[in-house]
Amino acid sequence: MSARVLVVDDIATNVKLLETKLAAEYFDVVTAMNGRDAIAICEQGLCDIVLLDVMMPDLDGFEVCRLLKTSPVTAHMPVVMVTALDQPSDRLKGLDAGADDFLTKPVDDVALFARVRSLVRLKAVTDELRARLLGSRALGLADPLVAAATETGQNASVLLVDDRASSYERLASALSQYHRVEVEPNPSLAMIRAAEGDFDVVLVSLDLQDFDGLRLCSQLRSLERTRHAAVILIADMDDRARVLRGLDIGAHDFLVRPVDRNELVARVRTQVRRRRFAERLRDGVQISMDAAVTDGLTGLHNRRYLDVHLATLFDAASRRGAPLALLLLDIDRFKSINDTWGHEAGDDVLREFAVRVRGMTRNVDLVARYGGEEVVVVIPDATAEEARFVAERIRERIGGTPFEIHRRSRRIDVTVSIGVAGRERQDESSAEMVKRADQALYRAKETGRNRVMSQAA
Repeated sequence: MSARVLVVDDIATNVKLLETKLAAEYFDVVTAMNGRDAIAICEQGLCDIVLLDVMMPDLDGFEVCRLLKTSPVTAHMPVVMVTALDQPSDRLKGLDAGADDFLTKPVDDVALFARVRSLVRLKAVTDELRARLLGSRALGLADPLVAAATETGQNASVLLVDDRASSYERLASALSQYHRVEVEPNPSLAMIRAAEGDFDVVLVSLDLQDFDGLRLCSQLRSLERTRHAAVILIADMDDRARVLRGLDIGAHDFLVRPVDRNELVARVRTQVRRRRFAERLRDGVQISMDAAVTDGLTGLHNRRYLDVHLATLFDAASRRGAPLALLLLDIDRFKSINDTWGHEAGDDVLREFAVRVRGMTRNVDLVARYGGEEVVVVIPDATAEEARFVAERIRERIGGTPFEIHRRSRRIDVTVSIGVAGRERQDESSAEMVKRADQALYRAKETGRNRVMSQAA
């Protein structure tokens, strides 16, 4: 996997050594000799992952990592500290600063490359979501990058899969101070619980009796309902090969027994933050997709959505020889509502009009704002005669109860005229249906309004 790796170290020989090793594994390498240059490179988006030394003049690695992880621009950037410091307190300090991992020199090359590839894969997913969400600010959505920088990584839902009571009791005790923890000693039931529980993090012991923890890890990463949960492996010191295999198949992190309680808490917190950031991105993408096909005032589908899906419904009905009907609704004398009561009142009427129409249709019906005060209702598997019955019910619903305007301080009467058309055998496209419904609507307007007219015979 090609990726741009930023190597940060104030000793040139260390930089050159890592650069040579990474280049041999087909990584592109960017280098920096101090923390401020490293931050600038990250802010410009010139790297995918940072390998960061701790002992540097001016800004040390801990401070650089903290600055990267608290900035909305760089909070998503994976950071691996690579240092000669080997005390548990140093590791914890790095993880508390937000580092995704803390590797002690001399670093095992295989472990380093596996870690880099794993983190790069995760970043690639978030980068794709971020790219699709670039327009979110214009749509008025909350900025997920800001949220990522302020996320605490606490109050998560954690599933611990471990069949050794002495182990899971200790781990659960440490995590329960910050998260909601559930323990599942039976690995055969763990997948079911994971799928039903919507967990943020799943910790999987690789020392399960008569069960391969890596298989459970693979299942968690492949199933739709669990693939977004962070997976952390718990392994023994001599289980290095399986840990590397776990990272390769999608595990996000690992811990080695005996597990340090503080390191456990720090690594889970990191994964919760990363998971929530990705979830915000996915939610934002969905909202932006919905906004692209939704009318902002009425909440109905917009004209773009209508044009695409009406054609699809028409083609499907034509292939099956099934009926398809269309209603074209137009609020009567809508201009006079705006002129008399103001455009705010007109917006109130349009919103309530959409609610009433939507309430008189089925989930399978397509309801869209056609333009201005016009709404289209497409009714699958219905003839023009059946659609006319629906149209009459809508007309009665609109005219039967006054509309509230000006924050419910006034009530005005509103009526609607409706044109009805059905698919005919000779129709070549949905445009012919729309044209007949428009002609029927014109006749309804011409003959007095507040009525339903069907297509010409």
